[in-house]
Amino acid sequence: MDNPSGASSLIILALPLMLLGWMFWSANRRTKQMRQFNSSLNVGDQVVTSSGIFGTIRHLDDVSAHLEVAEGTIMRFDRRALAMKQADVTAPPPGRAPSSDDVSEPGQ
Repeated sequence: MDNPSGASSLIILALPLMLLGWMFWSANRRTKQMRQFNSSLNVGDQVVTSSGIFGTIRHLDDVSAHLEVAEGTIMRFDRRALAMKQADVTAPPPGRAPSSDDVSEPGQ
């Protein structure tokens, strides 16, 4: 390291610029995916909100979605709160209810 060179200075400058470029690229990719997901939503789709509420879309407009979360119970959500379609969520096999064996208690 006795020989000072511009290469080490160039690396020190290039790494933060590469990190910033990667951050902008990944943010743009995520925005594009969310825009595509929102455009694929239709009335009748089963979805999960970002807070974990499961429901069926009953009405859509540009800003909000009305979800039926229980029979006769409709809640209004901002469209940005819809995280994924319910088919994308892994669930236990049909006909099998969760048992007390599935949940471990603290200390076990």
